[in-house]
Amino acid sequence: MKKALVVMALLSGATYATYRWIGGDDTAAVASESLVQDRLWIDHMPRNDRDIIQVFVALTEEPIGIFHAGSQWKQQSELFFYEKHGGEVRIQYPQTGEKEKVKAVARTCNEREMDYCLELSGNSRGVKRYYSRKGWEIDGTLTKEQLERRAAQLVEQL
Repeated sequence: MKKALVVMALLSGATYATYRWIGGDDTAAVASESLVQDRLWIDHMPRNDRDIIQVFVALTEEPIGIFHAGSQWKQQSELFFYEKHGGEVRIQYPQTGEKEKVKAVARTCNEREMDYCLELSGNSRGVKRYYSRKGWEIDGTLTKEQLERRAAQLVEQL
């Protein structure tokens, strides 16, 4: 189970070379808008190596994101560019040229052993609800090796 999450994190990171991780400081005063970006979001913890989980990431340094679905054995990803306007994310998928407006609401929560909940509406990719934890923030450019170590550290904390 933990191995599958590491693989998911690594593949998401490998898809975009500047995928970044830190164990930063979270406070309850963080606004919903800032919670959405620069954080790893998953729909559930993998139950085994074949369990497909959904991953969502939106980076701020370069406004790019990813919808990713996969297990340890099967992967599927789609990158997107975006503009953030309040609680709305305007997404463009470069592969198809499609555009959509997605409403994103993030909040602190205590569900499924997670610290944060994210609800997306209007999206045609991924799922509608994602979860994240303190320490799953993204920041700073890392090498592939650093990313692998950071992902392993995150999984060990589970």
